[in-house]
Parts: sequence; C-alpha cells; structure tokens
Amino acid sequence: MKYKVFLIFGAPGSGKGTLGRIIGNIPGFYHMACGDVFRGLDVSSELGQNFLRYSSKGELVPDGITIDLWKQHMEKMGGLGRYKPDIDHLVLDGIPRNVHQAEMLRDELDVKKIFYLTVGDMEVLIERMKRRALKDNRLDDANEEVIRQRLEIYEEESKEVLSFYGPKLSVPIDAKQYPYEVLRDVLLAIRT
Repeated sequence: MKYKVFLIFGAPGSGKGTLGRIIGNIPGFYHMACGDVFRGLDVSSELGQNFLRYSSKGELVPDGITIDLWKQHMEKMGGLGRYKPDIDHLVLDGIPRNVHQAEMLRDELDVKKIFYLTVGDMEVLIERMKRRALKDNRLDDANEEVIRQRLEIYEEESKEVLSFYGPKLSVPIDAKQYPYEVLRDVLLAIRT
C-alpha cells in the first residue's frame, strides 16, 4: 500500500515545520519532519554522530541513511498507532529532498499535492533561521555560513523535486504571509 501524501516543500526557513505541525494536529493527518527525526537522534549513537557530522557543515545526510531512517520511523509510528496509513494522510517535510530520494520513494508515496512555500528573499530566510536557532536551540541554524550552504544545496538539488513530480501537483503558497494565512491557503488547496 502506498502512503497518501501531501508534501510541504520550500527552502530552509520557509515555514515547513510550523505548517506541518499545525496540519499534523488535525484528525486524519500525520506530520513527519525528517529533520526533527534526525535532531531527535541520540547524539552518542553512530547514526546521531553521522547526522551531526553532516548537519554541522550544512550538508545533507546521505540519501540511503535518510531513507532507511524514514522507513524505520514510519514503521515505528504505525506500530504505535500514531499513524494509521489506511485512514491518515501523511504530511511530509524535508523528504524527499532531492530527485534521487524521490525515485527511491516512488513505490511508497502517492503524492496528492505539493505545497511549495515561497519566500523569494534569501535574507528573510537567513534571519528566520537565526531566530529559530536562538529560540529552538537549533545548532544547524546558528552559523550563517552553514545557513547559506544549506540554501545553496536547496537551490542546486532540492528544487528539482518539483520538476520530478510535475507542475500539476505543485501549489505555490506565499510563505511571507502570517502563519494562519499560509494555513488557510493550504487548507483551501487540500479541499480542491
């Protein structure tokens, strides 16, 4: 069985996690943020050390590790009854991050729509991420050089995911709006 999926897509700092957490609280939806799963790893474990090694430099964790971790997490959440694939829509952010990951997940994801959060100004994204680093103690957002590296990787690799799924699934959402306005636009798009 394929997962029924809504992808939240956008540059780091565009509000994917905020939006995903809100939607994930609505019955019938389950939010999974790949970055949160990685940041929740025990840093003394081998996987936790691997994550820190990549994230501290603004690099992406290799695709194989990412997909394996995602699969383990989804099985665990299904086993605990937090996610019910037969009735829940899965709301993903941070995965797939590139075309290779999208290809690796082709047989598992039935993507219904992609909510593409657009900001348009890199400096706005950088300021958002710096505030997030202070507020949420996010080490991967504390260094401006690392932030710029992450934004560069997004431009080079991640944006191609939109092309992989095609323009019919992509719904552009202005992420410069207030969060409740972003949520409104997404919920209206889910209805159609």
